[in-house]
Amino acid sequence: MAIEVLIVDEDRDVLEVTEAFLGRHDGLAVATETDPEAALSAVTDGEYDAVVSDLTMPGLDGLTLCREIRETRPDLPFFLFTGREESDIEGDLGPVTAVVRKSTGTDQYDDIAERIRAAVDS
Repeated sequence: MAIEVLIVDEDRDVLEVTEAFLGRHDGLAVATETDPEAALSAVTDGEYDAVVSDLTMPGLDGLTLCREIRETRPDLPFFLFTGREESDIEGDLGPVTAVVRKSTGTDQYDDIAERIRAAVDS
């Protein structure tokens, strides 16, 4: 059975690239959403096994989205996928499973896939 992953980012180009690279990993089924509010509804309805979200988005930012999801799905793996260093992110990262830094190579997608599998399988 595939791990259902939702990627949330307002940038459609980032979504397409992330979906393409994560979708190449065996055992991952990837969906995308540009609207964090719609993502919140889908996730709280139990449709996904993990979330990968941008940090900075209009409306709900990634940290707020994570906190909202935690109210109904406290154990759902939630990954921030951002261009910022973890040490540069303001606020409590407590509810976040991990922060993965966006970069120019493709190794970041292997890293996210491995972290998703480890978090879901634990």
